[in-house]
Amino acid sequence: MSRKELDRLSIIQRVDRKELSQEAAAKMMSRSARQVRRLLDRYKEYGEQGLISKHRGKPSNNRLPDVLRQQIAEIVSEHYADFGPTLAQEKLLERHDIKLSVETLRQIMTQVGLWKPKRKRQPAVHQLRERRPCRGELIQIDGSPHAWFEDRGPRCTLIVFIDDATGELMGSEFWPQETTQAYMSVLQGYLSRDGRPVSFYSDKHSIFRINTETADGHTMTQFGRVLDTLNIEAIHASTPQAKGRVERMNKTLQDRLIKEMRLEGIDNIAQANPFLPIFMADFNKRFAKPARLQVDAHRQVQETKAELDLILSRHHLRVISKSLEVRFENAVYQLQKPDHKYRWAKQTATVCKHYDGRVSIQVENEVIPYKTYHLGEAPRPTDNEKTINHRVDQAIQKQKTSKPAKDNPWRNFKFGSATQERAEVT
Repeated sequence: MSRKELDRLSIIQRVDRKELSQEAAAKMMSRSARQVRRLLDRYKEYGEQGLISKHRGKPSNNRLPDVLRQQIAEIVSEHYADFGPTLAQEKLLERHDIKLSVETLRQIMTQVGLWKPKRKRQPAVHQLRERRPCRGELIQIDGSPHAWFEDRGPRCTLIVFIDDATGELMGSEFWPQETTQAYMSVLQGYLSRDGRPVSFYSDKHSIFRINTETADGHTMTQFGRVLDTLNIEAIHASTPQAKGRVERMNKTLQDRLIKEMRLEGIDNIAQANPFLPIFMADFNKRFAKPARLQVDAHRQVQETKAELDLILSRHHLRVISKSLEVRFENAVYQLQKPDHKYRWAKQTATVCKHYDGRVSIQVENEVIPYKTYHLGEAPRPTDNEKTINHRVDQAIQKQKTSKPAKDNPWRNFKFGSATQERAEVT
């Protein structure tokens, strides 16, 4: 008997011995007097065994039929073998119209060996930082290099923007590697949808800040210049744990998003990026939390589309020659405003290199038309620790697929002919 049943037995025995009234016993057990009379009758007829629940040792009335449990196990084994119980439960409801609790599915998966209960680990101690009260006050950003398409496609990087107050996915895009262009692209879409946030929270990657002062004293990156122009505060975390929310989001996406794309048959970036808005809407609906204050801190973008296009390009400063020429990336640009000939000479022009290949030249905040005289190919961009693996993978793939041209002398070379000629000369 359980402790509760032993307490109930002692009270019923006192009632049977006339030491306690039925009303007083009912109050002590939080039951009605009628229920006390039932228990007393069962005690008189069956003794102590009469107070033990008759359901003990029997299957629950709410238990799933064995046939349905077997059917669920077969479906999960075939389609969702490496899914967690929560995600598998969602897919059973969406795709197979089978409704059951996460805990029931966890037990089924454990019985058939598809899920192993996780041991509780001692959590690492980090200082707790409360969420920001308003949506749009702090946006955490990060890039996650991973095998997002598993073995169906090449490795790539997912750029992630999340709101600190709500945990809402604010923007995401797949790119071959983590670059300034990737963040500029996600930022452009984010600004068009939600406006300007108060601040961005990132790590100390060279995309976001120059960690060592350069010879000319320049300490701001292209992305940092954009945030400064748009009046968005740039905050840099000293450790990954400091921006733990976006780090945990990356881990969650590496589980959920990968499996969603597998079910949709997505195996490349061209297919994945159109799918991301659909995934984001469903993800935010399920997991986003309401902010403590129902005030949106986003501000309106004041620049026009053309001005924003110039801001989000790469800016380079160049000195205008006496003949009104600007040299940039092995090309010469001849400015086409002769009336400013003497005033512009030796001044500084801003060369805006757009990511679609266009070049705009600004002098005194005015876009100036020009003629182009090419001198050679543009220099190749430098790589860092996050992009070098991508470059090496590209080189390996290129070397595997490259073949000598049809007119290559190697194809007409006859092995042994050179040795034979040397022997004849001797």
